Amino acid sequence: MNPGAELAGLRQSIDNIDMALVAMLAERFRCTQAVGKLKARYCMPPADPAREKQQIARLRQLASDAKLDPDFAEKFLNFIIREVIRHHEAIARQQDGVTETSS
Repeated sequence: MNPGAELAGLRQSIDNIDMALVAMLAERFRCTQAVGKLKARYCMPPADPAREKQQIARLRQLASDAKLDPDFAEKFLNFIIREVIRHHEAIARQQDGVTETSS
């Protein structure tokens, strides 16, 4: 096979995977936004350290099973968790603003 064609094919696969990753992350964040709204409605804390620890252990195992560096997978999940918590805090602040103006 022509190296240029092989490279183009591999890059197309990477582009497709990137598109799928973005779509999956968007769906994940839609779900976590719903969690944030639920937590805010019931005055639950934005972060859940026990759940986060459980998810990290689970993801590390999944990564290991998939032959992906578990340290990389953990760093990636920690980044996502920080962003989710930031969103949950913003939702809670927004909810507090609604509560304050409605009282």
